[in-house]
Formats: sequence, C-alpha cells, structure tokens
Amino acid sequence: MANLTMVTEFLLMDFSNIGELQVLHAMLFLLIYLVALMGNLLVFTLISLDEHLHSPMYFFLKNLSFLDFCLISTTVPKSIANSLSHSHFISLMECILQLFLVIFFASSELFLLTVMSYDRYVAICQPLNYEVIVNKGACVKMAAASWLTGGLFGVLYTVSTFILPFCSSNEIHQFFCDVPSLLRISCSDIHIAPDVTIAIGFSLGILCCISITVSYGPIFFTVLKIPNVEGRSKAFSTCLPHLFVLMLFITTAAMSYLSPSFDSDSVVDLLLSVFYIVVPPTLNPVIYCLRNKDVKTSLKKLIA
Repeated sequence: MANLTMVTEFLLMDFSNIGELQVLHAMLFLLIYLVALMGNLLVFTLISLDEHLHSPMYFFLKNLSFLDFCLISTTVPKSIANSLSHSHFISLMECILQLFLVIFFASSELFLLTVMSYDRYVAICQPLNYEVIVNKGACVKMAAASWLTGGLFGVLYTVSTFILPFCSSNEIHQFFCDVPSLLRISCSDIHIAPDVTIAIGFSLGILCCISITVSYGPIFFTVLKIPNVEGRSKAFSTCLPHLFVLMLFITTAAMSYLSPSFDSDSVVDLLLSVFYIVVPPTLNPVIYCLRNKDVKTSLKKLIA
C-alpha cells in the first residue's frame, strides 16, 4: 500500500484568480460585513438598553442579532484577509473550529426562527393569552433549547466530517470550511456518518418548515379577518419579511448540502453559500428591527 501524507492544512477557494478581482471581492465583503456588524450590534444594544423593548419578541430578536453577528464573523473576515494577502491557507484546527461554529450558529438560527414564528402565532392568534404562554421563563427555555440544539449539531457535523481521512487534495471548493466541500476532497469513498448526520439535519429542517407553516397558516387567516386595512398591512409587513429570509436561508442551505458533488470548482456553490451565510445576517437587522416603529423611537432616544 502506498504511503499517504495526511493533510494538516487546507487551501480555501477564492471567487477569482485575478488579483484585481480578489481585491474587489475583499472590499465588497468588507462593506457587507461592516453593514451587518453595525446593524446587528445596533439592534442588540438598543434592545438591551431600552426597557420598552424588553418583551418576548424583542428578546428573540436580540438573540437573532447576536447569532447573525457571530455567524457572519466566523467566515467573512477570514475570506477578506485571504483575498487581501493572496494566501488562502487555513490550518486543520482553524478549519475544524470554523466548521463547528458555522453549523452551531446556523442551526441555532434556524431553530430560533422557528421559535419566533410560534411567538408571532401566539401574539396574533391568541393575544389574550400571550403573556401567559410566552412568559419570561418560556422565552429563556426556548432560546436556550435553540442554542443547545445548534451546539449539538455543530459537534455531530464536525466529528462526523473530520473522522474521515484527508490525505490527497487539500483544496476546498468554498471560501470557508463546510461539510459538502470537505466530503468532496476526503480520500474515503464511504461517508456513512456525515450522510446520516446530514439526513438528521435535513429531517429536522423539514420539521421546522412544517412548524413554521402550521404557525403562519392561522396567522394569515387571522390577519385577513382584520377589518382595518392599516392593521392588516402592519401584520403582513411583520410576517412576510420573516418568511422571505427564512425561505432564502433554508432553501439555499438545503441546495448546498443536498446537491451532487462535482469535481470541478463551481461558482454556484460559492453563490449559494453567500445566500445562507452572508445575506441573512445582513438583511435581518433591517427587516426585523430597523423598519420597526418602536426600534426607530428607541434609536432616536439614544441619539438625542
């Protein structure tokens, strides 16, 4: 049997091999990152400081902002630094940590978004019982369950991926360490553990989608019965953006993880990852909070 050299570092893929385009990519990612950073930190700060925003809905939005900040900070700064330095290496330990954190934060966000849909269901369909059902203790438990489940998935995905041997190619066809790209370069043809883990994650993702659908069905039915046009518009403006970002997040992540592996570099893979790693953390502060009247009032009080 031939001797195999185990991989101790990986080479991340860039969006272009042209130096000028690498700098352009770095500047674009830096701009997006700064927008996401300022938006999420602003939302987190406003909700933390303003007592009028200490309600269940804003408690979940505060958690979402922190998750978004962590998720985009796990991948984008490294990609920016690699593009500017023209060095795309990432060590084995950095790759392991990055994969764990990406799965941890992304999974936690999916479960938290599911919890938020239930919160909106109770608020709109059972307003008289809202404070009883979604009390402080229930909020903490649901948020904690989202974080703990995300951490569990982070461990499962990371362990099942890195128990595989990497002994030949170290070129990851992605701008960060993710499961599909790592499976593609593994020198093992048998991926039972990662496949089982992905299947479990996909199944729970479907359950989350079903739960969200079950929550939003009665919401839309209730909203349509509101006689006031302004009231209906306000309710839809709260729910529809939530659904849009959620569907974008779920569909692009599912397409990335369930699509067949290709031996050649695929720009589509890079774009899909941008849509579930970069876009939601950038849009969420605007969609959920900065368009919100209460948050705007809190921001004016902070500035004044």
